[in-house]
Amino acid sequence: MKQVLLLMAAFVWSFAASAQTPAKKPNIVIIVSDDHAFQAISAYGGNLMQTPNIDRIAKEGATFNKAYVTNSICGPSRAVILTGKYSHKNGFKDNENSHFDGSQNSFIKELGKGGYQTAWVGKWHLESDPQGFDYWKILPGQGHYFNPDFINMDGSRERIEGYVTSITEDVAEEWLEGRDKSKPFALVIGHKATHRTWMPDLDDMGMFDDKTFLLPANFYDNYTNREAARVQDMTIDKTMIMGYDLKMYPDYDNLKEGNIVRMNADQRARFTAYYKPIYDDLMARNLQGKELVEWKYQRYMRDYLATAASLDRSIGRTLDYLDRNGLADNTIVIYMSDQGFYMGEHGWFDKRFMYEESFRTPMVMRYPGVVKPGTTSEHFVMNLDIAPTMLDAAGVAIPKDMQGESFLPLLTSKKAKGREAMYYHYYENGEHAVSPHFGIKTGRYKLIRFYKRVEGWELYDLQKDPSEMNNLYGKKGYEKITAKLRKQLDGLIQKYEDDGAKELLAKEGGNL
Repeated sequence: MKQVLLLMAAFVWSFAASAQTPAKKPNIVIIVSDDHAFQAISAYGGNLMQTPNIDRIAKEGATFNKAYVTNSICGPSRAVILTGKYSHKNGFKDNENSHFDGSQNSFIKELGKGGYQTAWVGKWHLESDPQGFDYWKILPGQGHYFNPDFINMDGSRERIEGYVTSITEDVAEEWLEGRDKSKPFALVIGHKATHRTWMPDLDDMGMFDDKTFLLPANFYDNYTNREAARVQDMTIDKTMIMGYDLKMYPDYDNLKEGNIVRMNADQRARFTAYYKPIYDDLMARNLQGKELVEWKYQRYMRDYLATAASLDRSIGRTLDYLDRNGLADNTIVIYMSDQGFYMGEHGWFDKRFMYEESFRTPMVMRYPGVVKPGTTSEHFVMNLDIAPTMLDAAGVAIPKDMQGESFLPLLTSKKAKGREAMYYHYYENGEHAVSPHFGIKTGRYKLIRFYKRVEGWELYDLQKDPSEMNNLYGKKGYEKITAKLRKQLDGLIQKYEDDGAKELLAKEGGNL
């Protein structure tokens, strides 16, 4: 009798354990957009627009309220996601001079060794062909919104008529249909949206024209005591181009701009029919000064958000495909942007800075049976962590040289502890005149070291100054916290082996 009871107990324990663990390796779908601001996602409490499909992932899984990137710019962010390593380790530091070395390891290659089929479709932007994938079909460079070209695995190019967000989803679903259904899969869908120049799909043009958006409180920032912010070249006022960005042209019949000349006759006619009356009205009003700047802001917001609408709709298509094909219950779905973006804060568009709007990125994740629906994470996580997390979920060993950390324990255990601080390093020294910089963020403070274009430090108390308007570096009373942050920064530079930052700080003296 005792033996029978023991066998029954063992069976019950085994059943309970199996109920908590996926019966087979999970499929993986990672959707990466470009320049999608968390401020524009309703799951984050924003009221700029509704994003029901992104919100669905959050509702059925987890919302990361403190997801960040290591280097806020397109190509480098993708390289970090792939490799689980900082830019100085994977070699792709900027969009100006970098070329991704595809021979290096990636989480995709490790998944392949673990029996996964792997694919990447859509925006790639790493200046070399993908390696280690069973299938890929990518946009050249930034790609185009209308009638985009795609590069195939044999090196050939094909132009596909239509709108890039919808086409990218079409390609993803075609691959899913033709895959070997006996194996688990890992698919990365790379979207062009919402990258500059924010060209909405034809049916989405004008969908926000009846809405007036409030100016951010610091829209007219004068950048006092913040030299790097003062010398940048990314303001809506002076940098945003009336034609290229806002589609305001004196002659719509003879446009030569690259995004427009590739349109077919119907697309071109609908484009002109929408934008030309707006241009004519603008000319009749003859706006000047702040009135013109604020008109540009409204035009920017309307096009950006209409472009984001097609992105959310495409994400809905992905979720619906998984549902229709019985894949949803065993598929991890992550949606994230390659970085954050400015929606007029500080008077800006674009990204790059370690300030919150560009440093922080939206990220939501669904993992049925493992991540409880409606989970909200306040832990620091980074794009650096995607690679080890996916390997952890797949039961594949995480290479020791990956610098990220699996965030699965943070979602499944109340006892798990995440980072106390995050390290950031931006390298590019050309476009938008943003000075290279590196720094540390803790729960309350942020310390940044700018170099090259601008030399100097900035310190922010994010509890008192969440908009980062008041640089406290060098001010009386902040000596102790500055010294503590500097010591922590030195420790992170050592941990991640960032020799460039180490050498720069060593010249200034201190712990390095």
